[in-house]
Amino acid sequence: MAAPYKTPGVYIVEKNAFPNSVVEVATAVPAFIGYTQIADNKGTSLARKPWRITSMTEFVNYFGGAPADKFDIVKKTDADSSSDFKSGNDEYVLKRPNEKVDTYRYYLYYSMQLFFQNGGGPCYIVSVGTYSDTGVVRKPLEEGIDLLLKEQEPTMVVIPDAMALAEDDCIGLQQYSLKHCGFQMKNRFAILDIYNGYKERTDPPTDCVAAFRGDLGTNFLNFSAAYYPWLNTSIIQTTDLDFASFVDVKAVKDLLLAEAGGEAAPKDLKDILAQVGDAGRDATQKTYLSDDELHKILFSVSATYANILLAIKRKLNLLPPAAAMAGVYTMVDNARGVWKAPANVSLASVISPAVNITHDEQEDLNVTTAGKSINAIRSFIGEGTLVWGARTLDGNSLDWRYINVRRTMIMIEESLRLATKAYVFEPNVSGTWVTIKSMANNFLTGIWKRGGLAGASPEDAFNVSVGLGETMTPEDILEGILRVTILLALSRPAEFIEITFQQQMQKS
Repeated sequence: MAAPYKTPGVYIVEKNAFPNSVVEVATAVPAFIGYTQIADNKGTSLARKPWRITSMTEFVNYFGGAPADKFDIVKKTDADSSSDFKSGNDEYVLKRPNEKVDTYRYYLYYSMQLFFQNGGGPCYIVSVGTYSDTGVVRKPLEEGIDLLLKEQEPTMVVIPDAMALAEDDCIGLQQYSLKHCGFQMKNRFAILDIYNGYKERTDPPTDCVAAFRGDLGTNFLNFSAAYYPWLNTSIIQTTDLDFASFVDVKAVKDLLLAEAGGEAAPKDLKDILAQVGDAGRDATQKTYLSDDELHKILFSVSATYANILLAIKRKLNLLPPAAAMAGVYTMVDNARGVWKAPANVSLASVISPAVNITHDEQEDLNVTTAGKSINAIRSFIGEGTLVWGARTLDGNSLDWRYINVRRTMIMIEESLRLATKAYVFEPNVSGTWVTIKSMANNFLTGIWKRGGLAGASPEDAFNVSVGLGETMTPEDILEGILRVTILLALSRPAEFIEITFQQQMQKS
């Protein structure tokens, strides 16, 4: 439209020479849902409120510290079960009070440490409750997932505390997270743990992997990945433990006294044991040893006490791998790009997988008739603990078999969707079509140059089509529909490398 010039003179009119650019959305912003010690920001409650943090220090400031894990010492009576430690001729088991299932505990705090140790960065925390005797409950965790519906930034969903639920509730919660990622939002990826994944597949009562596959269902599998087995980590050290780890301190004192000979035990040791616990303290004493001093002395002089703490450390350090994998996704995305498969990467603060998997044993995990591929975490001599799989749970799909393919497509879709919002209500004419096509071409060319798309040239890597008679009909334009079609050649990992050896004739 001509400008309303009314006065003679010279007028300057600026026109944009270049289309709007597409800003690449963040790809590695996990949302962790679970229970915390507190949920407070300087007097303002953060309960049931997604809150963005960038470090473990911020997590502690807003959500507090570790849960007070306490254990009862029980003499083992079942010959078929394994013991946690031995004292004299007797074997003992460590049990949590009011334990509902074998893995009953709060996992989020230690999982956050594992996340940041493995390259984690900005993330969201949804605190659905505080540590209490009621334990972990499915309903609040599902409500925590719903709270993420209004948040646009998170790209992954991780729920470590799901492993503390009963098995049926855990699977139901995982199905709920798949629905959130693949049906409601369609721009998020769920990282799942295998229930009882610290066990061998041959351990009774059932094969944990087979149970997971059989119960999970078939919906939205390409928006998730699962990992097996759990991890023996080094997050908790013996210096982090003390007498507060026991439900009944007196039972520990009696065990240590019996180890030293009962009434015939040295007087110095009796005096030390007498000071353990508040009940053993005499308020009239001028001096007495602190808990930290008592702990160090007993750890050095009592083999039983050292064995008990080492057993507790092993139990607390056994963690599900999803949080570590969220950290790996973040690290790989930042270093190489979301199109790089998050595999063949070593895990930090991990001593070993809870179960050693051989090459043959991994075959059923990676490829199965049901298509539910489980990514293995394996230990290799001289290399440490490596992530040795990069498949989604939709392992039989040629389109969405690989994690990096699914997540790259999510990134491209979200980036272009947000960029083209600027053209809503613009005239549906050739000028708008050319602008959108140029914008998409520029963005995808940049992705191709960085290795995110396959092909020797941009023409081989992608194609953007828009226009009347090409992607739209006259009826589409009358109805206000602007349709753009984009074809992409996404890069896929070299999962199987075949090297052929053949003898040749000797040459003279």
